[in-house]
Amino acid sequence: MSSRLQAEHLYKVFGRRPDEAVDRLRQGADREELRADGTTAAVIDASFTVEPGQTFVVMGLSGSGKSTLLRMLNGLLDPTAGQVLFDGQDLTALSARELREVRSRKISMVFQHFALFPHRSVLENAAYGLEVQGVPRAERELRATDALAMCGLAGWEKSWPDELSGGMQQRVGLARALATDAGLLLMDESFSALDPLIRRDMQDQLIELQKKLKKTIVFITHDLNEAMRLGDRIAVMRDGSIVQIGTAEDILVRPANDYVASFTRDVDRSRVLTADAVMDKDLRGDEADCGCETATPDTSFVDLCAISARVPHAVAVLDGKRRLVGVVPRQRLIGFLGDQQGEPTPCDAPRDKAVKAVKSDA
Repeated sequence: MSSRLQAEHLYKVFGRRPDEAVDRLRQGADREELRADGTTAAVIDASFTVEPGQTFVVMGLSGSGKSTLLRMLNGLLDPTAGQVLFDGQDLTALSARELREVRSRKISMVFQHFALFPHRSVLENAAYGLEVQGVPRAERELRATDALAMCGLAGWEKSWPDELSGGMQQRVGLARALATDAGLLLMDESFSALDPLIRRDMQDQLIELQKKLKKTIVFITHDLNEAMRLGDRIAVMRDGSIVQIGTAEDILVRPANDYVASFTRDVDRSRVLTADAVMDKDLRGDEADCGCETATPDTSFVDLCAISARVPHAVAVLDGKRRLVGVVPRQRLIGFLGDQQGEPTPCDAPRDKAVKAVKSDA
């Protein structure tokens, strides 16, 4: 499967002699050295791929470069160096007219502050991208109506934006992006202006839509909990550079450095981890058919804890062919709930009981 989106060694430098600044960065200069000369390195050597149907989240604190990176992905900012490839097409080599065509048909964006036209109805706002494309009115209204329904706004088509709550306005922005049927959806801190409960509701909405539509999404956020909830893969940025790329479990269980680890301290691990992340994989077995309660690699941490409470031994983890792929001792679960990274604890006897329970019933 080829990547839908590729960023290759992207740099964005603001200030004097940007090309010279990129050369200095490549030779080992840091951001502070350039800033002393009146130059700002907003993005430094960023590379990643996004697969079709994947939600790729870029997270970092304010000033980390994540929004600048996003704007290079659709040509709103020209990179100082590097390439952006979408479906194999080099966006950095396109003319301004060609870029506008790509943005109108292939790439949609959902902004943080809704960006709705106050003098247009909800339906007209949702249909705006299609209007730009030159789609006939009857077709664009039909497609916009369908998109609004997908976003939970059926019946609000004739309303005005100021009649809607913040969450509903953001749903209109999402519907506008979906109506164009673009291949890539860019979302820049799209939920951060919303109240916590509405924000959670919008996250739920996006998760449900993604299950059905399988869009390719790049989502920008400064909230690690949001990143872990939404992202298939997550890129963590610091001072213009990507310091780690991985799944939510990778970021949580195997942080690349102390900076990444500091983000994970307040994360609710039970909402992120699965049996695959916490199990002891040293013990594996052949095909087994166990009469005791077992887990699969996809079993959530919460469900795993519940199973552990019901069995007198470590929980056996079986794959789809009923083969033993690991075990989860109770103390290991406790370890993952704390600050420690789930290192094994001395409980070989309960673990052996789990293995014997599986194999004796095989």
